[in-house]
Amino acid sequence: MGRPVFFSKLMRQTLKFARKASPDSWLVPNYLCPALARSSVLQVFPRPRARSLKPAPTTQKLLCRCLHVQANESPPVLHPLANTQLALLPWTCPGCGAYTQIQNTEDAGFYTTSRKAVKAFVSARRRALNGSITRGIETNESGVENLDFESLTDSEGSSLGEEDSEIQASDRAFQDATTASTMAVSETPATPVCDRCHHLLYHQTGTPIIHPTVQSIEDIIADSPHKYNHIYHILDAADFPLSLIPQLHHHLSLMPQRSQNRRAKTSKFYHGRKSEMSFIITRSDLLAPLKEQVDSMMPYLVQVLRDALGSSGKDVRLGNVRCVSSERGWWTKQLKEDIWERGGGGWMVGKVNVGKSSLFETVFPKGRNTDIDFRALRQDAIETGVGATQHPKSNSQGDHLLNGSNQQGLALRDDVEDMQNESLLPPIPEEVAYPVMPIVSALPGTTASPIRLPFGRGRGELIDLPGLDRGGLERFVSDKHKLDLVMRQRVKAQQHVVRPGQSILIGGLIRITPLASDTMLLACPFVPFESHVTNTEKAIAVHTQASTSGLSNITSVGAGEKMASAGVFQLKWDVTKQRAGPLTASTAVGLEPQILPFAVLSADILIEGCGWVELAVQVRKKALQNSGDALGSTGESLEFPSVEVFGPEGKHIGVRRPMNAWVTGGHHKAKARPGHARPRRSMKGVKKNLKKLARAALVD
Repeated sequence: MGRPVFFSKLMRQTLKFARKASPDSWLVPNYLCPALARSSVLQVFPRPRARSLKPAPTTQKLLCRCLHVQANESPPVLHPLANTQLALLPWTCPGCGAYTQIQNTEDAGFYTTSRKAVKAFVSARRRALNGSITRGIETNESGVENLDFESLTDSEGSSLGEEDSEIQASDRAFQDATTASTMAVSETPATPVCDRCHHLLYHQTGTPIIHPTVQSIEDIIADSPHKYNHIYHILDAADFPLSLIPQLHHHLSLMPQRSQNRRAKTSKFYHGRKSEMSFIITRSDLLAPLKEQVDSMMPYLVQVLRDALGSSGKDVRLGNVRCVSSERGWWTKQLKEDIWERGGGGWMVGKVNVGKSSLFETVFPKGRNTDIDFRALRQDAIETGVGATQHPKSNSQGDHLLNGSNQQGLALRDDVEDMQNESLLPPIPEEVAYPVMPIVSALPGTTASPIRLPFGRGRGELIDLPGLDRGGLERFVSDKHKLDLVMRQRVKAQQHVVRPGQSILIGGLIRITPLASDTMLLACPFVPFESHVTNTEKAIAVHTQASTSGLSNITSVGAGEKMASAGVFQLKWDVTKQRAGPLTASTAVGLEPQILPFAVLSADILIEGCGWVELAVQVRKKALQNSGDALGSTGESLEFPSVEVFGPEGKHIGVRRPMNAWVTGGHHKAKARPGHARPRRSMKGVKKNLKKLARAALVD
């Protein structure tokens, strides 16, 4: 079956003819539609094409980069627009991935040329174009140019020792070229970020971009140049599993999850590609203080993910779930090794503010393209019987050596092929040992366009994709509190007692009201803003902004009119063994929960992008005789304690089985009388006894 033609590609082909007819009417920002902006901008300012992961063609165009100048030839003529500002700036912003532009100051990708970092980078590029670095590597070009691994093959049975001199000359040529390329790269400063990224890093101010859709992500991944692709579905631990993208396998045409059948296939090709997916739960340090505690939660997290997948998750293995922490370094080293071993294309897919960029910086295999084993390189060429220019591994390493200073732009290549390319992916940048990583910010929609970073001298690349929309809860929060929505560190929740006739307000944004009039509710809000328990009538007035009070309220003006019910949620999961204290503790009484006359039911109310509220209530079993879900009987579910949750537009709320996070990481009061502590020795009369002993010693 052939590769499907997506609507976006047909749209780009249609709009290309319209641009030719009226070029002045197209004022689309570059970062919103990269494929449309590329053909219009590059026709005015040709840019140097980045090195591809594929082997370079044997024939070069007129404006290709040259490492040397023959004695009987004239120096290469640079492009007449090579010294323009746009041509000297980086192709894309390394912080957000937006295409470089110098027109709209408020959009992503805009560079102020008067900034110190930008001026230093432009000056270095201009010096490189003028040939200051070219003269430093001219002495090594003859050895690199004449290097040919075909002379090392033994097609007629001759031994390798007869050509030791040529081998040594080849090694010296490679080492000289490596030294020259390293010196050239070291003279160029780090690639600067755009003004928007600069403000996000140092001033925490910026505007989010328009979030892409699942169809846009599908079109971008469909343009992958790799045969082997791996999708890393990033999930946030703060509101897990609300950040799950439903039916992502179906949208991206990926290999289905492996079922529990022992004969299930481990891999399969679709449309000539092998695409797999893993679930990565980031920011796991928000769940518990210790790594061992988070590891013990893995069965629970897998079960919650299985519940969120619905019918498609009943019979799958879910052995591809990882729980990592970029902040604490939990299981990131293993994930980095997996990315290195897989190679190919690695895609970070997820919603906004789930930790994609921070995880990208932690697991990207940095510093692995500097050491080159020349002996292994030569041995591979001999065993395969092909030259260095034909062997994939040799070509990637040799191309890294010969093009090590391509980032400086010693000369501009012809960009006609790039303008004709209709791919949604930006050109892959030059591979360096320690590239500039994507910026990390609490602003939703920081990444504006795909960020591609190659590794392993052509082994593969890691791509950070823009985040999908998460619901837009920040639209109902005041500007000074928008950054407070993101949970940056683990919260030690205080346990609140909600009595009949009361409600709990979560920052004035969410209201939880118990429906039962004869039970007391325990609420533990794991959210980054304040919570307050008050009378239900007063809570309604504060929540709808009908009256003002001294309670903490982070909502914006006019948000009270949009508050609506998000639904009624039942507390139907039995947590008696975890919540009954010494009655069920193995170190105390150790009773079985089945013989107790009461039951403790619980549920976690999720707030999208913020955290969760753990609710628990104690009821008598007589009231739950007909309830089967919680107590394991076969009857119907009736008379479960319920709560009603109110939020903006009745959205951004979810429910899951309880994690019991308050038991493992909640705020507990210190014991007034430690049970096994040794009592302090009484000091009464100690000095008097010491004096008596001293006098007795003198008498003796």
